[in-house]
Amino acid sequence: MDRSRKYLSIAFIVILIIVAVVSAVGIALLRDKPTILQGQVEATEIRISGKLPGRIDTFLVSEGQNVRRGDTLVVINSPEAWAKYTQANALEEIARYQNQKIDDGTRRQIVESMRQLWNKAKADLDLAKVTYDRIEALYRDSVVTSQRRDEVEALYKSAVAAERAAHEQYQMAADGAQRQDKESARALVAAARGAVDEVTSVLQDAHLTAPEDGQIATIYPRRGELVGTGTPIMSLVVLSDAHAVLNVREDRLPLFERGGTFRGDVPALDRKGIVFRIYYVSPLGSYATWRSTKQTGSYDLRTFEIHARPEPALEGLRPGMSVLVNLDEQ
Repeated sequence: MDRSRKYLSIAFIVILIIVAVVSAVGIALLRDKPTILQGQVEATEIRISGKLPGRIDTFLVSEGQNVRRGDTLVVINSPEAWAKYTQANALEEIARYQNQKIDDGTRRQIVESMRQLWNKAKADLDLAKVTYDRIEALYRDSVVTSQRRDEVEALYKSAVAAERAAHEQYQMAADGAQRQDKESARALVAAARGAVDEVTSVLQDAHLTAPEDGQIATIYPRRGELVGTGTPIMSLVVLSDAHAVLNVREDRLPLFERGGTFRGDVPALDRKGIVFRIYYVSPLGSYATWRSTKQTGSYDLRTFEIHARPEPALEGLRPGMSVLVNLDEQ
């Protein structure tokens, strides 16, 4: 019995020694473990979109392709816009010739021409009114959408304005050209020219170009799909603006001052000790605050977002790559 107790005592002592040794080794290993801060690489991303609604005609680039500023990326086909351009040009020609006629003096043929244009405008207005009344009735019966109703209403209002303008032109021709009439005719020419310029500016977006050097990241629609005004067509990543983004607790912020530098590793490139220069420091929202767990002697710690660019620029640095910063070496 005494021998058994003796063996148990020896075993207990051995176990205590082993636990103590393991604990000491664990504490030493934990104490020597470096404090690593992990961030990631981000870059400016530009979404390519235009003012011209239409159908995707041709993609001149593909995903992953590098492009230069000014390169044409996509061609959009919009027959409606080209029709409006032709119409605006025709209206400008009409306004210009009418202005010339007024400057030359009112003739019987001019008066008759103005009267015919007024009659045409009245006929267009009657048709627009009948169409609007029909669509309004269908809208009340929930047969057509509000967008269709608004489009028809806009056409009706345009017809009203066109009829009034045609009537004024006819009245002006019948009464004879006065100084105010000539100024009005010149203003109509300027307005028509402005309409042409407006449609021309929209048609410029039929060929969308790259605003910066970069790489095509994602193409959203497919060839032949319809896109509206402002619809994102593709995204362009500006790789020259690749930078590291870190979230730093405020008690470690003295290591990351704006304008200062730090060293970091990029495992994806197998590069270590890369120098990054900090150009942006900003606090994150309250959701990123480190809450104190002690009643006294501590305080809540805010988290700050750090942006830093490599010096010199690092070839192959891409968004999504990890950046590891050893705080013990800073």
